[in-house]
Amino acid sequence: MNTAVLVLENGQVFTGRSFGAVGETLGEAVFCTAMTGYQETLTDPSYHRQIVVATAPQIGNTGWNTEDGESTGSAGSTGVDGDSGKIWVAGYAVRNPTRRVSNWRATTSLEDELVKQGIVGIGGIDTRTVVRILRDHGSMKAGIFSGPALADTDELVGRVRNQPDMKGAKLADEVTTTDGYIVEPVGQHRFTVAAIDLGIKTNTPRMFAERGVRTHVLPANVALDAIADLKPDGVFLSNGPGDPATADDVVELTRGVLGRDLPLFGICFGNQILGRALGRSTYKMKFGHRGINIPVVDHATGKVSITSQNHGFALEGEAGEEFDSDFGRARVSHVCANDGTVEGLELLSGRAFSVQYHPEAAAGPHDAAYLFDKFVTLLEGDRAQGASA
Repeated sequence: MNTAVLVLENGQVFTGRSFGAVGETLGEAVFCTAMTGYQETLTDPSYHRQIVVATAPQIGNTGWNTEDGESTGSAGSTGVDGDSGKIWVAGYAVRNPTRRVSNWRATTSLEDELVKQGIVGIGGIDTRTVVRILRDHGSMKAGIFSGPALADTDELVGRVRNQPDMKGAKLADEVTTTDGYIVEPVGQHRFTVAAIDLGIKTNTPRMFAERGVRTHVLPANVALDAIADLKPDGVFLSNGPGDPATADDVVELTRGVLGRDLPLFGICFGNQILGRALGRSTYKMKFGHRGINIPVVDHATGKVSITSQNHGFALEGEAGEEFDSDFGRARVSHVCANDGTVEGLELLSGRAFSVQYHPEAAAGPHDAAYLFDKFVTLLEGDRAQGASA
């Protein structure tokens, strides 16, 4: 079994064994606290250029299947016929890779899929120690090296430190769909939504489809006039990777959507984009929120939802804060119960809202699925108003 090392930019080295492909990978080391759903995590385009450290001690029990991937339509997606299995993480670090797959849906093992897609990983390291370092010192540049990529520590640390920073990284264009595609509604067609793909997950258009919504998934560089030509009932801004401070083009597109008074709903990266369109600034978090167990407080009701999250940047603001924007008064609607991070925005007019977490939440939890119903209710109100006009 091949020796592998995880090298952090602070010079710390963790020695384990190769898990997945043999070679070299570089990325930002982050940790995910989810106990389940590793396939959804690995195929989430928001993890592009990141080395994910799993806090769950055993990974791979349920193998890999053809149903749970989250990257359908993404640039570079592997396979054909809507395959959703492209792995977007730069690398994977785990404590104890399981030796046996035990699930009736599995078509292969996790390690075999990592090898197939060329994803370099490491197993057999003390991930608790790695996570503590990242919590204390923040997410940092890292690399996993095995086989012919191994070298002396100074050289490996140099390779790690010479990679680009995540701050200032413009990555949405690297994961967005190239040509766009349509996801048809289940049953009767009720509404049409234009979804801007900044790294959209498969379950998002599926959630719309269940509510009778036809979703046009569009490239991140789509023009406002091209959206208008579709005559959508509303616009959706997806999740995605990278620094929102670099996404000036999408911010201007969002301002154009707001200027045309189209209903708008955003999640994760889309929350940051809406915030910037409303005049707010963003910052890089110390170690971010990544997992499916993060509590969020709705300021209006006091209700707490347990949410799925994956972000290393956030919006400036405080719970319940109201502020002026070019499109009317706005408010910070949600915050994280753990640290007060802004988790949602809304125009007081009700025409646009967004959350920092993932209400589509594959592989769960489903506390926030009601937000899709909230958006559909907004579309229903527009249609009713138009019919009575």
